[in-house]
Amino acid sequence: MTTDDDLQELSSDLVVYAARLVRAVRRANELPAGFRILSLLDEHGPLGITALAAADRSSQPTMSGTVTGLAGKGWVEKRPNPADARGSVVTLTDTGRRELNRVRRMNGELVATRIAAHHEHTAQDVATAVAVLRDVLGTGPDTEKGTL
Repeated sequence: MTTDDDLQELSSDLVVYAARLVRAVRRANELPAGFRILSLLDEHGPLGITALAAADRSSQPTMSGTVTGLAGKGWVEKRPNPADARGSVVTLTDTGRRELNRVRRMNGELVATRIAAHHEHTAQDVATAVAVLRDVLGTGPDTEKGTL
């Protein structure tokens, strides 16, 4: 039987190993510049520069430059904000979504290879891990996109 202390310790381990997995994937797969912004727009939908900078924990000038670069690649579109003439809204384009999906597939292939190397882990084990993370983040199939 798992106690509250066990749950807390396992939860701490979950955070540590999830972060290590993300770092390992980033080291192995060179991500396009601004990839995180594509992911944030996918998670939150269209955002203003200020909100996008806050979500990324970056400065507004840094975000403006990043968005300009992404728009130049056709991955995002920057339009005037109808609610605030001084601001703009950044939207993920179809091309940006394809790039995001391409990188996510590449990341999935890397992780699947690592999991397959450990024959004691099954697809059901991975499905359980994904379900736990999805529930904790509030991004289940019948919930809105979660925020953290």
